[in-house]
Amino acid sequence: MADLSIEFCGIKSINPFWLASAPPTDKAYNVVRAFEAGWGGVVWKTLGEDPAAVNVSSRYSAHYGKNREVLGFNNIELITDRSLEINLTEITQVKKDWPDRAIIVSLMLPCEEKLWADILPLVEATGADGIELNFGCPHGMPERGMGAAVGQVPEYVEMVTRWCKTHSKLPVIVKLTPNITDVRAPARAAKAGGADAVSLINTINSITHLDLDQMVAFPIVGGASTHGGYCGSAVKPIALNMVAEIARDPQTRGLPISGIGGIGNWRDAAEFMALGSGCVQVCTAAMLHGFRIVEEMKDGLSRWMDEKGYKSISEFVGKAVPNTTDWKYLDMNYQVIAQINQDDCIKCGRCYVACEDTSHQSIAQLIDAASGVRTYEVIKEECVGCNLCEITCPVQGCITMVPQNTGKPYMNWTQDPRNPRAENIKVTETV
Repeated sequence: MADLSIEFCGIKSINPFWLASAPPTDKAYNVVRAFEAGWGGVVWKTLGEDPAAVNVSSRYSAHYGKNREVLGFNNIELITDRSLEINLTEITQVKKDWPDRAIIVSLMLPCEEKLWADILPLVEATGADGIELNFGCPHGMPERGMGAAVGQVPEYVEMVTRWCKTHSKLPVIVKLTPNITDVRAPARAAKAGGADAVSLINTINSITHLDLDQMVAFPIVGGASTHGGYCGSAVKPIALNMVAEIARDPQTRGLPISGIGGIGNWRDAAEFMALGSGCVQVCTAAMLHGFRIVEEMKDGLSRWMDEKGYKSISEFVGKAVPNTTDWKYLDMNYQVIAQINQDDCIKCGRCYVACEDTSHQSIAQLIDAASGVRTYEVIKEECVGCNLCEITCPVQGCITMVPQNTGKPYMNWTQDPRNPRAENIKVTETV
């Protein structure tokens, strides 16, 4: 039986599934319900200075797929709008009642060392296991010199992180903003400031959609709107890339990572872990489906680990990182060709249309003169192995990409003679 317990930057947790700092972790009532459902930890919704922040109404909007499936979620909510005293009192009691669960306290304050020095002992006194520095909030707070306004400036990230390491003994997790050109820069700064870990991604600047009658974006607040923070399954690919960038960067390699962004099931979590995340944080999926989704997450991850022979999560954390590289180091001699399983093909023609109109015209449409039945076959000489036909096919497994034996050794772009700047290296390496 797989062991789902973890130790993340010194913080023990019965499983790697934590709720992210957000509305689901804004009060004791929610957090207790989450722990009863089986979550291993929570990051308490961001605390700030008193008086507390004031939120607007309404606050959320969504990007929908077919049948109103929520693909992406947008919010313009700020940090906690409850007093610091109430939050600290509730954190103290919940930690006392649930000693085996991880409680991390998210913090956001102006860039004044005294403010941080004053609040940190109060947080420490609650018995919390660690703090998370919210350097990612993209709306409302940056206008006040906080949130993403700090996370986008590596010097500020390093400075505030160092303050927290100076004035607190708790593990410090730095939450990074994705609204930046290169996420490695603030990650490096966090490490330089003494951070015990980083978490990412925070939400992405977004406008989901508009009311074309009122000519205003959602969510609507008194006839106006603003950009908000985008999250949910749609941001997962962006989050995975940023996690991988930090995990494989020589300057931050080995820095513990808490993965966030579009995690809705055990497979999502396993992917984040394979790219270097020691634990994962969930928000949108819990808001859409409730706290009980953690049951499927735990069960699915445990079953998969048993199937693969992993006894603990640490055995596969980061296992995909060595296989993630820069484009220029990919094998130029590797080749795949599409293959259509005629027994599974439903003759819809989507692969043909996609390839004929927008790709390489490498699928032939054959029409039987007598019956009018259409069949589709790959023209191997024209196929470049782009995967478009496989992606557009509605039948999973009907089209596969088959590796070809080219008889050629590994050769990357830095060695390719077609590259005008290729290095003069004898190609003997293989993969």
